[in-house]
Amino acid sequence: MKESENMKTDEMFMRQALAEAKKAQNKGEIPVGAVIVRDGRILSRGHNQPLRLNDPTAHAEVMAIRKATRKRKNYRLVDSDLYVTLEPCAMCLGAVVLARIRSLVFGAEDPKAGAVRSIMRFPFAKTNHRPEVRGGILAEECGQILKDFFKAKRKKT
Repeated sequence: MKESENMKTDEMFMRQALAEAKKAQNKGEIPVGAVIVRDGRILSRGHNQPLRLNDPTAHAEVMAIRKATRKRKNYRLVDSDLYVTLEPCAMCLGAVVLARIRSLVFGAEDPKAGAVRSIMRFPFAKTNHRPEVRGGILAEECGQILKDFFKAKRKKT
C-alpha cells in the first residue's frame, strides 16, 4: 500500500476512534476512543469507562481489546491494528504487546502518561512482540477534544 493510501486509511479509522472518544465525553469520562481493525474492517470499538465501571483498567484500548478477543475467541490479535486517540499508558501498551497486536496507531501524544514517546519509552527491544507504531494521526483533533473536556471541567469547579 502506498504511503498516501496508508495515511487515508489511518485517518479514516482514527475518525472512528474519535467517535468513540465522543461517546466517552458524553458519559462524563475522559474522551479517549479506540477501534481495532482486521482485514480493513472494524472488529471492535472501545472508549474510556473507568468512572462508570469503577474499574481503573477500563481504558479505551483495554475495552476494545477485550471485545475483540471475545469475538475472535482468541487472546491473540496478531492480524489486527489498534487505533487510539491518545498515546497509550504503560498498562495499555502492555496489553497491546500481550495481545500481539500488529500495529498501534495513535493520535495525540500524552505528556502526563504516554508510554510510547512522552514520559517513558516502552522497552520493545526486550519484549517478545513489537508492534509497528505510528503516532500523530489527526493529532490536533484528538488533542482538542481532550483540551475542551478539561477546560469545561475546570469551569464547573
